[in-house]
Amino acid sequence: MMTVKQVSDLTGVSIRTLQYYDKTGLLSPAAYTEAGYRLYDDTALERLQQILIFRELEFPLKDIKAILDSPDFDRNKALQQQIELLELKKEHLENLITFARGIKMIGVRAVDFTAFDTSKLDEYSKKAKENWGNTPAYKEYKEKTKNRTKEEDAALAEEFMGFFAELGTMRELAPEDEKVQTQIKRIQDYITEHLYTCTDEILAGLGKMYAGGGDFTENIDKVGGKGTAELAAKAIEVYCNSK
Repeated sequence: MMTVKQVSDLTGVSIRTLQYYDKTGLLSPAAYTEAGYRLYDDTALERLQQILIFRELEFPLKDIKAILDSPDFDRNKALQQQIELLELKKEHLENLITFARGIKMIGVRAVDFTAFDTSKLDEYSKKAKENWGNTPAYKEYKEKTKNRTKEEDAALAEEFMGFFAELGTMRELAPEDEKVQTQIKRIQDYITEHLYTCTDEILAGLGKMYAGGGDFTENIDKVGGKGTAELAAKAIEVYCNSK
C-alpha cells in the first residue's frame, strides 16, 4: 500500500488532484488508515495509469470515468486504442514541428494551415469514446443504478458476495458439478437483474477477472475461502462452453 503522498511523488499527480479524483469517484483508494488517510494498492495505481494516458489524450474526466466504469471495459483493447491515438497525436506534433521549422527557414506561408488539422485524431477519439461509453450494457447499468443510494449499493454488493460465500462451501466439488453450475447461473441472473444483462460472453470475461489476481480474487477468496475465485473462474468457463 502507498500513501497519497507517495503516489503523488511517484506519479507527479498533485495530492489535491488525487483527492479530487477520490471525491468524484474516478479513483478511489483501496483503503483508509484509522486516521482517515488514503491508501492505494497496485490495482488503484493501474487505474491511475489508465487515467493519465486518457488525460494525455485530452479526454474529459467524466468520459474517462464512464469508460473505466463500463461493465465491458477491455483493458487490452483500451491500451491498443490508446497507442493508436498517441501515434496519431505524435504524427500531428511532428507535422507541427516540420511546419514551424519551415516558417523559421523561409518565412510564414499564410495560406498553409494543414499542419493544424486534427480531424483524423478527433475522429478516432470520437469513435473510441463511442466504443467504450455507449455500449448497451453500460447504458443499462447507468439506468438501473442511477437512483440508488450508497447504502443500497452497499447492501447489493454484500448480497452479491453472499453468492461467492455459498460457492466457497462447494470447493471440494468439481467445476462441472450440477450444484456448482446452478450457483453460477444464480450469479449470472443476479447481475442481469441488478446491474446489466449478463450475457455468456460478459460472464466469461468476468470469470477471467475473478481468478486474475488483485482485488477481485482477494475479495472472493475472503468470503468463500482460498480457492473460491479459481473455482468460480473454472465453473464459469464450463458453464459458458456448455451453451
